[in-house]
Amino acid sequence: MFYKLSKQQQQTMIADIQYFFSQEREEDISEFAAERVLDFVKEYLAPHFYNAAVADVKDIVEQQFSSLEDEILTLERPIK
Repeated sequence: MFYKLSKQQQQTMIADIQYFFSQEREEDISEFAAERVLDFVKEYLAPHFYNAAVADVKDIVEQQFSSLEDEILTLERPIK
């Protein structure tokens, strides 16, 4: 269910992974190895970030709904 990356996005991420390994670990990795790292991130780590984003959106929508509900209640007219 992961968002499908375009070929350009995937190539950019692979290059970023290669750069990270080069700069942070002083290790050159092949494009294939970087692609495997990307696959690991997509399969095992990305769902955690995705679920956190969903929870954040849920909180925002609930806050906005509550605010909207308050606004609607101010429209009520008193009954005599």
